[in-house]
Amino acid sequence: MQTKYAGQPMARYVLRRLLSLVPVLLGITFLTYGLMYLSPSDPVELLLQAQGIPVSEQVTQAMRHAAGLDRPFLQQYLSWLWNFIRGDMGVSLVDGRPVLASLQAALPRTLLLTLTSMAATVLFSVPLGILSAVRQDRVTDYLIRFLSFLGNSLPSFLVSLLLLYFISIQLKLLPVLASGTAGGLILPTLALAIPMTGKYIRQVRAAVLEQLGRDYVEGAISRGVPTRVVLWRDILHNAMLTILTLLSLSMGSLLGGTAAVERIFVWRGMGYMVMDAILGRDYPVIQAFVVWMSVIYVAINLLTDLSYYFLDPRMRQGLGVH
Repeated sequence: MQTKYAGQPMARYVLRRLLSLVPVLLGITFLTYGLMYLSPSDPVELLLQAQGIPVSEQVTQAMRHAAGLDRPFLQQYLSWLWNFIRGDMGVSLVDGRPVLASLQAALPRTLLLTLTSMAATVLFSVPLGILSAVRQDRVTDYLIRFLSFLGNSLPSFLVSLLLLYFISIQLKLLPVLASGTAGGLILPTLALAIPMTGKYIRQVRAAVLEQLGRDYVEGAISRGVPTRVVLWRDILHNAMLTILTLLSLSMGSLLGGTAAVERIFVWRGMGYMVMDAILGRDYPVIQAFVVWMSVIYVAINLLTDLSYYFLDPRMRQGLGVH
């Protein structure tokens, strides 16, 4: 039978959702370029200073005219947007490299760090959250909840420094600097996963406790179904929407919020790159970073929204999907 949404094919629904995101992305690009445009620093002067060329009024005006920076704001924005869509994101004001090349080198590292952090978070938080819910109001529950509160209260940069001191400096088990190696990826992953694990444990525990109080659980257990089967087959499946929502939100925040951890461990990803760009007032790099992170974040939210209809049949029925 053909899958439909409100009488229309699912593909048409997806297309409508994609079209609805166009104004959002255009608004992001407009604000991003507008804020850089309002900056008091002149990008031409910054470029000349970075290249060691004496800054004179004549040279500055000539370069501004060649780059089109003396045109009205709207014309500059449309020209920049058209070039951006075609993959021309400009050149760095610091080293003169194409911004796209810098992004292509840094983005895979950030994606790798994000995926390993999410995997470690799920690996730790889901079993501990379920155990805490099953052992409600017992010693195990209180211990897990205490550790989750402690982990959730620690910021990632503090966890990074603690891991560096105890594991790298005192115990000498792992390198201090990540330097792009597999062993160097462990500490940045833990630094991001530990605070998230504390938050996830509480959410998983609450979701499992809610499901444990449902009638279908008591009915299944009364019919002789083993508790562990009900727990892993039914309860965890029904709690998956909560976990999936947390994953989507965390992935978006990780992609744009790993700057401190990448900086501490010298993991040369997107966060490390944009920190250098901010310190050097490298506007083309900052613009490309903001727009790319926005696109990825919007895409993740869209995929998460669409996945709900495949995980929960009730949502398909309630919204007219047959």
